[in-house]
Amino acid sequence: MTWFRSFAAFWYDFVVGDDWRVALGVVVAPAATAGLVRGGINAWWLPPAAVAVLLALSLRRGREAQEVTASADQTSPAEKAGFEPAWA
Repeated sequence: MTWFRSFAAFWYDFVVGDDWRVALGVVVAPAATAGLVRGGINAWWLPPAAVAVLLALSLRRGREAQEVTASADQTSPAEKAGFEPAWA
């Protein structure tokens, strides 16, 4: 059972990775394309559009996370300890 659990954990980490939303989009986009094609709609445009949207959203979330980290790093250790700067 340990082998199976390790195998499943590897594939979960590999597919989902850091962002479960992208993994979900990768599953939903082809399914939606197949559904539209089955319904008689020419949906060749959906996968490239989905990639563009997923990439843009992923980059935006990454940039926001980086900005939060950068703003947190600007606090000096003295300020974190509660000391006021002499010029304040």
